[in-house]
Amino acid sequence: MTVTVVVATGFPSAVVSGRSSELHGLSCGLWGRSVSESLYKEGDVIIGGLFPVHVEAPEPEHDFLRLQHGEHCKSVDLRSYRWLKAMIFTVEEINLDPVLLPNVTLGYLIADTCLAEGTTLSAALALVTGQEEKVSGEECNGAPMVPVIIGDARSSASMVVADTLGVFDIPMVSYFASCACLSDSRRFHTFLRTVPSDAFQAKAMARLLRLLDWTWVGVVAGDDDYGKSGVQLLLKELESKGICVDLLEFIPKSHSPSRIRQIVERIQISTARVVVTFAIGPDIEILFKEVKVQNVTDRQWIATEAWSTSMQFFDLATIPLLRGTIGFALRRADIQGLDSFLAQLSPLKQPNEPFVKDVWEEIFGCSMAQDWKPSSDKPRCTGLENVEKRGRIYTDVSQLRVTYNVYKAVYAIANAIHNMMDCQPGKGPFKHEECPDGTQINPRELLQYLNAVNFTTPVGERVYFEDNGEPSASYDIMNWHVDESGTVNFVHVGQFDVAKGAGQELNINLERVVWGGGWDDQVPVSVCSVSCLPGTRQAVQKGKPVCCFDCLPCAAGEISNETDSTECIRCPEHFWSNTERTKCIPKVVEFLSLQDTMGVVLTVLSVTGATLTTTVLAAFFHHRDTPLVRANNSELSFLLLASLTLCFLCALVFIGRPALWNCMLRHTLFGVSFVICIACVLSKTVVVLVAFRATLPGSNLMQYFGPIQQRAGIFFCTLVQVVICLLWLLLAPPLPTESSGGEFGARVILECTVGSVVGFVLVLGYIGLLAVVCFLLAFLARKLPDNFNEAKFITFSMLIFCAVWIAFVPAYVSSPGKYTVAVEIFAILASSYGLLLCIFTPKCYIILLRPEKNTKKNMMAK
Repeated sequence: MTVTVVVATGFPSAVVSGRSSELHGLSCGLWGRSVSESLYKEGDVIIGGLFPVHVEAPEPEHDFLRLQHGEHCKSVDLRSYRWLKAMIFTVEEINLDPVLLPNVTLGYLIADTCLAEGTTLSAALALVTGQEEKVSGEECNGAPMVPVIIGDARSSASMVVADTLGVFDIPMVSYFASCACLSDSRRFHTFLRTVPSDAFQAKAMARLLRLLDWTWVGVVAGDDDYGKSGVQLLLKELESKGICVDLLEFIPKSHSPSRIRQIVERIQISTARVVVTFAIGPDIEILFKEVKVQNVTDRQWIATEAWSTSMQFFDLATIPLLRGTIGFALRRADIQGLDSFLAQLSPLKQPNEPFVKDVWEEIFGCSMAQDWKPSSDKPRCTGLENVEKRGRIYTDVSQLRVTYNVYKAVYAIANAIHNMMDCQPGKGPFKHEECPDGTQINPRELLQYLNAVNFTTPVGERVYFEDNGEPSASYDIMNWHVDESGTVNFVHVGQFDVAKGAGQELNINLERVVWGGGWDDQVPVSVCSVSCLPGTRQAVQKGKPVCCFDCLPCAAGEISNETDSTECIRCPEHFWSNTERTKCIPKVVEFLSLQDTMGVVLTVLSVTGATLTTTVLAAFFHHRDTPLVRANNSELSFLLLASLTLCFLCALVFIGRPALWNCMLRHTLFGVSFVICIACVLSKTVVVLVAFRATLPGSNLMQYFGPIQQRAGIFFCTLVQVVICLLWLLLAPPLPTESSGGEFGARVILECTVGSVVGFVLVLGYIGLLAVVCFLLAFLARKLPDNFNEAKFITFSMLIFCAVWIAFVPAYVSSPGKYTVAVEIFAILASSYGLLLCIFTPKCYIILLRPEKNTKKNMMAK
C-alpha cells in the first residue's frame, strides 16, 4: 500500500471562545492555535485521529508556547505508534475495498497528544478547524474539516475533548478510553467507543476474586479519571461480592519517589496477598520499579486491560516479579497484512514523515542526530536496520487488542458514511424521512448514523453500539508465564463475555494458570480470616471489615451446613443438631417403653408380683377351709389379694407411649386399686382390735363390725376415691404432652401431664391418709395376745408403705423425663411387694410348709 503523507508542522489547533449565551444559539466560534506535528492524507472525507505517540509533554503552563516554538514531546511509545499506523492501514484497506465506500476516498489527519490533557485538546481543536483564522457560524452548524475523531487513548483527555467538541456535535470514537464515567450519554452524547466500559471490567474482576475465594485484597490505582472511576466501580462490586479491601492507594501523577515508596511499603506490610491494579502503563512502570527495590515477591498481581499484555513498561529485572500475573485483556484479533505494512517503516524512504526518526531511534537504541559524534552514548543509525526482525513492540502483532479497537473504529466510521451515502430518498432517518446532504458530511448527521451502525469486520466480528455508545463487553483472561530467561508468554486461560448471560460470563481454566507470589501450582490464599467450617458461624471482629471474623460454634439446636456461614439455622421443631452442628437430626423421642432395659425390668417385676399374688390367692382359695385362712377373714384376704394383683398390673399402664386412654387410666386405676387394698388392710386391723375388745366382759362391739359392715366400709372408702377420680377426669384430666429435655432440649419427652395438681394431690393424699390410720391402728394392736397376731405384720407393711411414698415425693419431683414415670412405678411395686410379703409370707409359710400348725388349737394358743 502507498500512503501519501503531508507534514503539517504548523497545523492549526483551536480553543473554544465565546460567552455561554453564544453557545446556546446567538453565535459561537473556534480560533486556531498551531500544533507541532501531524500526519495528513487528502480525501473526500477526512477522519481525525488522536494518538499518544509521545508520553512526556511540556510543562502544562508552557505547552502551547513550547509547541509553537518547535519544542517537541519526548519518550516515544512504540505501542501507540503502532495504533497510529493501524489507523492508516485501515483507511488504506477501506479505500481499496470495491464494496465499502466505492465512490468515496477516505483521508486522515492524525495528531500526537503527548499523553496530556492540554496537548490533546489542542490537537483535537486543530483537527476540526483546519485553519488558523476564525471559524464561526450563526448556529455552529458549519462543516468542520474533520467531521469525526478517533481517540483519545486516555479517559481523562477524552472527557476534556468530548466536553468541548460535544457543543458542536462532533462525534468521537475512542479505542482505549474505558472509564465508566464516559458512559454518561447526556453529558457525552457525541462519545462512542470500541473498548468496553470499566464497569464490566470491575464486574469481571470481582467475579474472578470471588471464584478464587480471594476476599482480602489490596487495590492500587492511578490518580486520574481512569483509576478513580475504575476503583469506585470496583469497590462497589467487591462489596456486593463480600470482598474486603485491606489497602487502597493512588499513584500520584507527579510520580513522587517518597509517595511511591510509601505505597510499596504499605503493600509489603499488608496481609492481603492479592493486589488489584487500576492504572495506566506509565504509572505501573513507576510502581514496579519500587516493588523491585523493596523486593516484594510474594504478591499475586491482577492487571487491567491497560497493561495486561504489554511488556514495554517493564525491564528484565522487573519481569520476574510479574510471574503469574492475571490480567483482563481486550479481545484479540489477527489483522491480515498489518505486519508487512508495519515493516515498511524506514527513515530513508520516509525522511519527512513525523515521528519516524524518534520511533527508529527508540527501536534500535541509536541516534539520527545531525550533530552525532563518535563519542556519543548511542551508536549512529544507518537507516538500514532491519525493523521486521528487531521491531520489538512496534512490529509485534501477536497481541493485537487495542490495535484491533482502532481497526474497528475506522470501520465503524466507514460503514456509517457508507450508510449515509446509500440513503434512499424518502427513507431517511431525519425529519420527514429526509436523507442527509451527500455533498458534505455533517457531524450531527454522522453521529446518528454511527449510533445505528451494525456490521461485521473483515476479521469476522459483529460490531454495533448500545444506546450509550458502548460496545458489547468481552475480555480475554491472560496469565503471565515467565521462563528462566525472562521471556514472557501471555497464555489465554479464560474469558469474560457479557453476551453469554448472567452467571455464565466468566470461564477460566485454572489448570493452565501459573500463580504469582511464589505459589506456582497452588492457588494463593488471600483472606483476613480462615474460612469457618460447617458447624460454625462468622462473628465479625470489632472495628474491622466483615471479612475479618472469628468462627464461633453454633448453639445447640442450630446448624450451619456451609462454609463461612454468617448465621446458624435453627432446626425445626422435632429436630435437633448433631454433635458437629452440621445437620438436623430427629430428636430422640423419650418415654418409658419395653425397648428400654428399665422398662423391661419394671415389667418383669410387675408381672412377677401379679403372678405371686395370684399364686397366693390360689393357695388361699385352695386352703380356704383351714383354720388359718378362716381366722384371717378369708373374704377380706381374697379381696386384698385381688386388689394387690390390680396394684401390680396397674404399673404396666405406665409403660408405653403416652396416649389419651392410658394417661387417664394410669392414676385412676392406681388410686382406686390402692384404696381398695388399704381399705381391706384397714378393715382387717379394725377387726383385730374389735375382736380382742369383744372378748372383754360386757363388750358387744363385734355386732357392729360384721361382714356386712366391713364390706360397707371398704365400699365407702373406695367410693370416696372414685368420686375424686371422676371429678379429676371430668374437670382437668391428665393428657399426653411433649416437652424438651436432655442437653439444651435435644430430646422430646413424651409424658402425661397430671392435668390438675389438686386432683393428683387428693388421690395420693387420700391413700396416704388411709395408710397412716391403718398404720396407727395396727401399731396399737401389735402386742395383743395371740399366737398369730396379724396386726404385727400389718404394722410392718404399713411402715414400708408409708416410707416408700414419703420417699416418692422428692424423687418424683426431681427425676427428669421417663425417670419420673419409673419412680412412680417403683413406688407402686415397692409398696405392693411390701404389703404382699409382710402380710402373706407368714401365712403362706404355715399353709404350705408347716401345715401341722394350721389348726384351730394352734391359732388360739396364748
